[in-house]
Amino acid sequence: MQDLDENTATDAALAQMANTPNPRLKQIMEAAVRHLHAFAREVDLTPEEWLTGIGYLTKVGQACTPIRQEFILLSDILGLSAVVNALHDKKARELGTQSSLLGPFYREGAPELPLGACILETTTAPQITLYGRVTDNDGTPIPGARVQVWQTNEHGLYDLQQHGGEAMDMRGNFCCDDQGNFHFRTVRPLGYSIPMDGPVGELVQQQNRHGFRPSHIHILISAPGHRELVTALYFGDDPNIESDTVFGVSASLVVQAKDDPDSPIPSLQAVRYDFRLARAAEGESGRVGADPAALMPAAQ
Repeated sequence: MQDLDENTATDAALAQMANTPNPRLKQIMEAAVRHLHAFAREVDLTPEEWLTGIGYLTKVGQACTPIRQEFILLSDILGLSAVVNALHDKKARELGTQSSLLGPFYREGAPELPLGACILETTTAPQITLYGRVTDNDGTPIPGARVQVWQTNEHGLYDLQQHGGEAMDMRGNFCCDDQGNFHFRTVRPLGYSIPMDGPVGELVQQQNRHGFRPSHIHILISAPGHRELVTALYFGDDPNIESDTVFGVSASLVVQAKDDPDSPIPSLQAVRYDFRLARAAEGESGRVGADPAALMPAAQ
C-alpha cells in the first residue's frame, strides 16, 4: 500500500484506468485526469473551493430541462464550444463556409416552409429577405439542399422563451430549388443577453461580463455526400459584434441588410449570402447538429 500525495495520486488513478478496453475512452479519461489534477495543484484548490465547484456543476445540471440546456450554455461562455467547433473543422477534408455555434436553442421538427415564406407568425418590425445559393466548394449548385433557420424575434426572444416550448415560431426548414437557390422572409433579430437567471448567468456576472450576443440568424445546411454546415450570420452594426459572449462571430459571417434590386423580393431590404458545403469523407456522416433536448433523459 502506497501513501498518496498530491502528485502520486495522479499516477495511482491512471494505473487503475490502464485496462480500459475502449481505447478512445482510455485516451480521453487519462488526459482529463492529468489535466484536472494539474489544475488542482496549480491553483492549490482547497476543500471548500472543491465543494463550491461540485455544487455549481450540480446547479447547472439541475437547471437543464427539455427547453433549456444550461450545460451547453456553460460550454459556450467558456469558449469550449468554439474550440470543439474549430477542432471539428480542422478534421475536414476541405472547408466550406465558416462554421459557428449551434447553441442551446436549436430544435428538431421545425415547420417545412415553401421558398419565400416568412418564418415568424406575426411581426411588428419591417421584414427583410435572406437569400442566396448553396454550392459545393467548386461553385456547383446543390439542388435540394436543406436549409434550417432559427432566430430570436425583434424583441430578442426565441420561441422557447416566448412560448415555453409549446409552439414553434421564428424558425423554419427550406428546400433549395434545382439551382441551389433559397430565400425566405424574416425580421432582423434583436441581439440579446444569454439567460442570466441561472448558474451560468451568475458566473458571467461574477466575471463582470456583459453576457450579450450580437444580432444573428442561425443556419444549418445539409445535403447527401456533404458535411453538415452549422453557422450563423451576424449583423455588423450590432454594438456587441466585437465581444460576443459565446465567441461565435467570424469576420466572414458578418452581414448587413440593404436595398437589393437582385433580391427575389426587391421591395424589401435583403441579405444575400451564398453558402459552400464541404464534401464529406468516405464513411463520414457529416452530421453536426442535434436538438439539445435529446440530451435530457427519457421520461420514465
